[in-house]
Amino acid sequence: MRRTQSSTPEEDRLWEMMLAHQSEAFSTSKGLAFTYTIRGSEVFVSRKEKSITRATVNVAYSRAREMIDAGGVVDGPKKLGTFGASYLYPIFIKLGVLPPPKSDG
Repeated sequence: MRRTQSSTPEEDRLWEMMLAHQSEAFSTSKGLAFTYTIRGSEVFVSRKEKSITRATVNVAYSRAREMIDAGGVVDGPKKLGTFGASYLYPIFIKLGVLPPPKSDG
């Protein structure tokens, strides 16, 4: 596996998991279906023209970990605060990076 200069071992594991799950079906928080593929160090989402870079994935992951480690909850994609968060959020949930959101019932 090719490691980026600034990636941590945890970020490398996340990238490997993302590689393993590409082409699977996901849904955004609003219920929009999408898939993604990875080419090089970019994530291409079926619903978007622009790619999400690996650096952006790492930033979103870092923010999620910081909030969780501080006892907080990442209860929506806006909490990640990055480009493509509406797609990264459900990917992170499915990969176990984030716990699933609590239902209101």
